[in-house]
Amino acid sequence: MPLLAAMTLMLSGCYTTGLGTTSTTNSTSSVLTSVLGTILSNVLLGGMSFDQSSMMGSWNYSAPTTAFTTESTLQKAGGTAAISSINSSLASNYNSIGINRNNTSFSFLSGNKFSAKVNGISFGGTYAYNPQNGEITLTTPTETIKGTAIKTQKGMGLMFDSTQMVNLLQKEGKVSNTAAIQAVSKLAKRSNGARVGFELTK
Repeated sequence: MPLLAAMTLMLSGCYTTGLGTTSTTNSTSSVLTSVLGTILSNVLLGGMSFDQSSMMGSWNYSAPTTAFTTESTLQKAGGTAAISSINSSLASNYNSIGINRNNTSFSFLSGNKFSAKVNGISFGGTYAYNPQNGEITLTTPTETIKGTAIKTQKGMGLMFDSTQMVNLLQKEGKVSNTAAIQAVSKLAKRSNGARVGFELTK
């Protein structure tokens, strides 16, 4: 069964938004549609990108996050259960690295500038963002890192493929825990369509 149809069936009785479980009624079909779109945006890239002005400000790491480029790649990886599995493993590896809310953050500033900390190491530069597809490019003095920024229920998901995530952790965050970095890379390679990264909140 396609993911959209399966999730619609699942949500037709009740849905969980992260703020509690709410039963649907005949008058809440539009709410159901909205919630379904939000849930899908948390596992599929695209459709819930920011306008650039909404990205402005400082964002702190809250939790690991994962998404897939298409419904097909998500299904091949094992469906929504794969998201929970990957995020659980990411949390363990982030903890090994030492990533937490106090030492990992991203600030998007006027003039397309950004400043960030990963694992307590500060870096910055300029960024370019495409609100049509959520693609974001972070340009530092030493490299260019391409990723995706999407809206989530709690804030922002900032995610990267395996190569870009390793660059972010190793080159910018100066993470020396090679085993944890390799584990994060393998999680991102679990499917060609997987992207892993950070759930950020203000």
